[in-house]
Amino acid sequence: MKIALHSLKKNTKVALFSDHVDFDCNFHDEDRFHHDLRLERKRTARSGRSFLLMTIDISCLKNGNGHNEKILNRLKSRIHDLTRETDIKGWYTNHTVIGIIFTEVGDDDTTSVASTISERVKTNLIHIVDTDYFDEIGISLQWFPNGKGTFEIDHLETSKVFYPDIPINNNQKSLSLIIKRGMDISGSLVCFILFSPLFLIIPILIKLTSKGPILFKQERLGLLGQKFSFLKFRTMETGCSESSHQEYIKNLISDTHDCGVGTNGVYKMQEDSRITKIGHFLRKSSLDELPQFINVLKGEMSLVGPRPPIPYECEHYKIWHMRRIDEVKPGITGLWQVKGRSSTSFNEMVRLDLKYTKEWSLWMDIKILFKTPWAVIKGKGAY
Repeated sequence: MKIALHSLKKNTKVALFSDHVDFDCNFHDEDRFHHDLRLERKRTARSGRSFLLMTIDISCLKNGNGHNEKILNRLKSRIHDLTRETDIKGWYTNHTVIGIIFTEVGDDDTTSVASTISERVKTNLIHIVDTDYFDEIGISLQWFPNGKGTFEIDHLETSKVFYPDIPINNNQKSLSLIIKRGMDISGSLVCFILFSPLFLIIPILIKLTSKGPILFKQERLGLLGQKFSFLKFRTMETGCSESSHQEYIKNLISDTHDCGVGTNGVYKMQEDSRITKIGHFLRKSSLDELPQFINVLKGEMSLVGPRPPIPYECEHYKIWHMRRIDEVKPGITGLWQVKGRSSTSFNEMVRLDLKYTKEWSLWMDIKILFKTPWAVIKGKGAY
């Protein structure tokens, strides 16, 4: 939430603080702060206990010679006094945005906690910063996760503030990522050429066997929850309700024994009356996924990566499930597809996705791509 400071403008004398105290040992640089933020996300995924992230944009205080050192020392001193030793303080963005991670805040009312903290910060800032700058200082407080113990899909965009380390990781692997993107483009173009006859035959078969469009478009979630139109050859009758699939997915994800309730541990519905006759063949052979090469060329997906989830699927995610869409682009194939596809449980699928994000390398992508045709031929777990 954005906090307006103009209402606090008044003639106030600057409080006296020691300008010579060095708090840098407890005030981390950007790299260290991002590293600690990443660790807090992982701790929350394990414990389920939320933390509160506050950012204070002080870019307006920067002049040609940099920040006023006395003001910065006063800010650091007051932040040190207002926070606990276990809270994490530092630069969210170097010399522009200060970050504070309030850890182990507890299960109290989140609105009340955030309001109390924000009022304390505002009350103390007025004694430090010239009131002329108050309108330009931006303070933001956000909980991780947005919902208590679950993933709230409406807050995906704002959740990006918790992942500043993702662009840094991408920069550190910039050459590898450039090569990966080159593999995506060249591989998609080659597949378009190889399967060009199927791009003519399959649409004809779809039109001859059922009424409706050739392509099925569905909203999916990519890296950090970015929405995009996911493309497949249509395998279902048009106008079908998604309620049965939504209930199926809800039961599958909420099951605590690594197999879906009434699903025999199968991620996809085995007997779905909505599927057309040609649709069964297209799904079994994975030919329905050929249009996804368009998503790859557009940069929304990669050849290799976790499968992009449906928004209503993420509404039932636990905190640790979120990580499968936090760090890499979704892909057409991945570890899940070459290790059993839909015959694995949902939790096992997520674990395979997390294994991929943790151990990703170009060589891993190449091995998965070479294993994919055999997985498709075997048809294990394809429905």
